Amino acid sequence: MDHEQMQMKFINKLPIPQEVKKAFPISDELASYKAARDEQIRKVFTGESDKFLLIIGPCSADSPEPVMEYIRRLARVQDKVADKILIIPRIYTNKPRTTGKGYKGMLHQPDPEKAPDIYEGLLAIRHLHTQALAETGLSGADEMLYPENHRYLSDLLSYVAVGARSVENQQHRLTASGIGIPCGMKNPTSGDISVMLNSIDAAQSPQRFVYRGWEVQTPGNPFVHAILRGSVNRHGTTTANYHYEDLIRLYNAYQEKGFANMACIVDTNHSNSGKQYLQQIRISLEVMHNRKHNPEIKELVKGLMIESYLEDGAQKIGEGVFGKSITDPCLGWEKTEKLIYDIADQIV
Repeated sequence: MDHEQMQMKFINKLPIPQEVKKAFPISDELASYKAARDEQIRKVFTGESDKFLLIIGPCSADSPEPVMEYIRRLARVQDKVADKILIIPRIYTNKPRTTGKGYKGMLHQPDPEKAPDIYEGLLAIRHLHTQALAETGLSGADEMLYPENHRYLSDLLSYVAVGARSVENQQHRLTASGIGIPCGMKNPTSGDISVMLNSIDAAQSPQRFVYRGWEVQTPGNPFVHAILRGSVNRHGTTTANYHYEDLIRLYNAYQEKGFANMACIVDTNHSNSGKQYLQQIRISLEVMHNRKHNPEIKELVKGLMIESYLEDGAQKIGEGVFGKSITDPCLGWEKTEKLIYDIADQIV
């Protein structure tokens, strides 16, 4: 064995997405339902619908049972606010790690207490997204952490987000140009919105590039938009970017760029809250207040991203509290349900 081979151990040849979809297909009925839901969501971004989006759920989808219990509860709330709000559950199965250490999500570890198994992880995440759609009628959101993996779930997802550390990456931008569903580009951790705007520009444009060993052409994705998530300065201090002035600044930048749709999602956690998860309530209501009192902000802000689970806070892997995050702390269910109704009351 030569030196180069020794540097990277090849464990398993993974099946291509087409093979996984063929082995674990969704029914024609589910596919048709999901297509109709996608259209509803797209109309929010074009302004044809005045419904408000809530992309809401656990920081990471760590275990099918509590995640499904959470989504079932969300579905019951969705029925009560259906005239004003469209709920997209966060079913985040890939977890970025700044140092590459720790739990990387269900894709890597279908069981957080066992060794990584990426083939089993692929099947587990496909099953979870399918179960959520089949049982609750809610198609989910996931993070596009690995652009080449998107097609394993492309028939199930209604929304994807590109994270703050991925937004400068060429492959993320070009892949987003060819996925046909809303894709949020987060501002980078530095807070420089020009990076995010360039990413949106690239993804809204037609592109030709290499994808999964193929030369591909994309039409450009008019549903790519901004996600404001706050920033961190060189001293490690967080700075929020959801305030009135930040939203007006982004509105003006969109106008200058001439993007396809005026659209932004505000992430209420991460650096906007300083990871103080309870602040998500106050932040959500401040954004709704500004939206109510300024027509430009109302036109721009199409929804909120909220980290929420069954139990308040977070726990370490192995502590075993059902429905409590093993990554970033989340709002518990009681606070979440109240917040959704309070947000609905702010929509006019």
